[in-house]
Amino acid sequence: MTFEELNLNRPLLNALEDLGYTTPTTIQEKVFSVMMSGKDVCGIAQTGTGKTFAYLLPTLRQMQYSKDRLPQLLIIVPTRELVVQVVEEVKKLAAYMTLTAVGVYGGGNIKVQMAELKNGADVVVATPGRLVDLALNGSLKTKAIKKLVIDEVDEMLNLGFRTQLKNILDLLPQKRQNLLFSATLIPEVEVLMETYFNNPVRIEAAPVGTPLENIEQMAYDVPNFYTKVNLLELLLSEDESMSKVLVFSATKHLADQLFAQLEMKFPEKIGVIHSNKEQNHRFNTVKQFHEGNYRLIIATDIIARGLDVAEVSHVFNFDVPEVPENYIHRIGRTGRADKKGIAITFVTEKEKEFQENIEGLMNYQIPMLPLPENLKISEVLTELEKPHIFMKTVDVKLPKKGTVGAAFHEKIDKNKKVNVRRNHAEEKMKKYGRPIKRAPKK
Repeated sequence: MTFEELNLNRPLLNALEDLGYTTPTTIQEKVFSVMMSGKDVCGIAQTGTGKTFAYLLPTLRQMQYSKDRLPQLLIIVPTRELVVQVVEEVKKLAAYMTLTAVGVYGGGNIKVQMAELKNGADVVVATPGRLVDLALNGSLKTKAIKKLVIDEVDEMLNLGFRTQLKNILDLLPQKRQNLLFSATLIPEVEVLMETYFNNPVRIEAAPVGTPLENIEQMAYDVPNFYTKVNLLELLLSEDESMSKVLVFSATKHLADQLFAQLEMKFPEKIGVIHSNKEQNHRFNTVKQFHEGNYRLIIATDIIARGLDVAEVSHVFNFDVPEVPENYIHRIGRTGRADKKGIAITFVTEKEKEFQENIEGLMNYQIPMLPLPENLKISEVLTELEKPHIFMKTVDVKLPKKGTVGAAFHEKIDKNKKVNVRRNHAEEKMKKYGRPIKRAPKK
């Protein structure tokens, strides 16, 4: 099937032709007819399957012109990078249409975003937290919203956006069409659909954990952090086909540490992005990578969902992710749009268990490669890798109360006196032989 065979209007077909797209992906083909029928949809799709266009094509096809310029389509995504990318995709598809798309997210100037919404918006793409803020202060009018898309809902729940999502769903008109996309259908997602959706049709592009056919996977057994650095440097130096490389690190600290090591070898060719980096830094780093100025980007898992870069040649798992599904999201950054991709994983002895869980999820054994002969094996360990000596704690038994009193010192004579209450009448009687009385007052 081609896009010409779908029930698309001429403006959308012209935009797709300009972008060079002729054939819909599996998820795009499956979702289109169900969305056009007005039914709610739950899409189970991995990263890299074309799900952004899967929900944009039918929703933009049914977009109607409104003089009020109030939002008709609301798209909720987990990260600010994904907001920017979805807005760009909307603008590409709407090149021959008269509509306005506005992206709102935390970290951006809220007054600027309020002004953009006031000027009118047909499509709003937002992160949950900022969306709630704008809805509560009256900047975002929800009464005209006809379609709601929640993308990467499992990641939103992992990031702690449960309350915000529920608040948003309560604010929206009851009569609307819902589309939810998730890589994994966890119980919380099913509860959300049962509460707020109307008998959603479940559509799967590929079973969760299926290794994508156009991604070649391989792994190396590596003893420690600095040997991993040496191996990455060696592979990048010897293989010129590694032109656009994403390296995923387990933590922000390790990402910064790796950046510091590689920057000396590849100056001004490497960027690093994670949630501690300023917004402008993150956007600029992705832009430099898009334009080919950066050969390599080091990122953490939170960026794996919100990074859509074309023609990524290689993905490196510098650390094996503890959550098996995150491995799927990571390697899904390469091998997009029917192009071949390569995913390489570095595995230490402690990470073997994570590797086994990933292979169990995929039902696929990642091929292990021998380490290159010219690789320098480092014996230097990081603080986390060094063995920690745990001292045995000895409990000191304290004496029971009452067995030992306070320190005792004999009082000197002058302090031995005891205060006695005096009886003055008795003393007078003894001294004068009769009671002495005061004279009566005159």
